[in-house]
Amino acid sequence: MKTLITATALVLTAFSASAMVDTSEIQQYAPNVDVTTLSDAQVNSILSVIHSGDSAGEKRAFIQALVK
Repeated sequence: MKTLITATALVLTAFSASAMVDTSEIQQYAPNVDVTTLSDAQVNSILSVIHSGDSAGEKRAFIQALVK
């Protein structure tokens, strides 16, 4: 029983951590995108681009192409 409770707690913690990613930066480059419809891989790719050294135009173009 303790194992089941521990496993459930770990799963819920992992789910909460992934849901808590701050995606507000995405709205800056793609304001009409519903972030909840994106996969985790897409969100991670977009956030990597946002934090890269590319220009704002390059970031915007990549993000808009990815979410179409």
